[in-house]
Amino acid sequence: MLLMAAEALQLPRIARNFPDNPIWQFIAHHTSHVEWVGCSLHDMIQPSFTFLAGVSLPFSVASRSGKGQSFAAMLRHAIVRSLILIFLGIFLRSVGAKQTNFTFEDTLTQIGLGYTFCFLLAFASPRVQWISLGAILVGYWAAFALYPLPGANFDWQAVGVAPDWPHHLSGFAQHWDKNSNFGARVDQWFLNLFPRTRPFVYNGGGYLTSSFVPTLGTMIFGLIAGRWLRLERTPSEKALLLGKAGLICLAAGAVLHFTGICPVVKRIWTPSWTIFSAGWCFLLLAGFYAVIEIRGYRRWAFPLVVIGMNSIAIYCMAHLWERFIVSSLKTHLGQNVFKVPGDTFEPLFTGAAVLLVLWLILFWMHRRKLYLRI
Repeated sequence: MLLMAAEALQLPRIARNFPDNPIWQFIAHHTSHVEWVGCSLHDMIQPSFTFLAGVSLPFSVASRSGKGQSFAAMLRHAIVRSLILIFLGIFLRSVGAKQTNFTFEDTLTQIGLGYTFCFLLAFASPRVQWISLGAILVGYWAAFALYPLPGANFDWQAVGVAPDWPHHLSGFAQHWDKNSNFGARVDQWFLNLFPRTRPFVYNGGGYLTSSFVPTLGTMIFGLIAGRWLRLERTPSEKALLLGKAGLICLAAGAVLHFTGICPVVKRIWTPSWTIFSAGWCFLLLAGFYAVIEIRGYRRWAFPLVVIGMNSIAIYCMAHLWERFIVSSLKTHLGQNVFKVPGDTFEPLFTGAAVLLVLWLILFWMHRRKLYLRI
């Protein structure tokens, strides 16, 4: 959530002023999404959020069961939560639009579409969870692999892709090329079922509604991790288990990518991306668990706790309040207040002010135990 809110710093924009500086270009790469194949730190925001939605499920189910809630009551809550997440995502994507923008690739919507299924799997055996994960990933891979490749005369410009786009895939991997794949064709049918200002033809970023299926796979990986954390094992054994899973997933995702079986593409959430990103999620969870729970170093994480305890609130505020905060600060502090360090770094200081204001609001909420929960 901190990395998502930090988009306000506009670091890639600043980096354009230093094209020959390797440090700034490194920062730019890891604070923006890759064009197609590959992974940056910024690309890990959505899978981490999704993974943790799965991690929390075993704890949530155990807590509600301990309070005497029935399965039916918990299922109703899961369904309502799913619907709220779906419509909240649509609402955020519709801000400023002339009518409701029915799009389903927002992080909250993608989680919402799969959340109830993941909830049901929380009551299944580990074997069923692993089988379900495998079926989801293999089935989704097959849907793309069996979809016909674009022909030699395919009109790339008609789907918003330049013919000489440098990120075009080749060979078998073409099945996962931008806006010419199975998921893109599904969206050309599905999204036009909703009222729109103009017919849907393509998503400019290549994002897909159907990505919620492998996104569910990410949640299942998190569900498995959450179950492991509740095992009757020592903290060190749990951290080691998470670490091993992370390394195995990273290796498996890389093998699928480099053998050409399935490229690692976050924008369309390929099965190899599901596995590869889960590897990083396992490792990150193992690292934080080792530092905070095993070593006991907790104070440094307080600023992150303030944000993480209100993840839905910061997600909404970052999308809705940034312009209001900037305009208000300029009104009361002066229109040029953020230009003091020069025009080049104005976006950095503006974004830092936005982040500070958002964090102080969350801190105020945290002190008063006000948490936006769904």
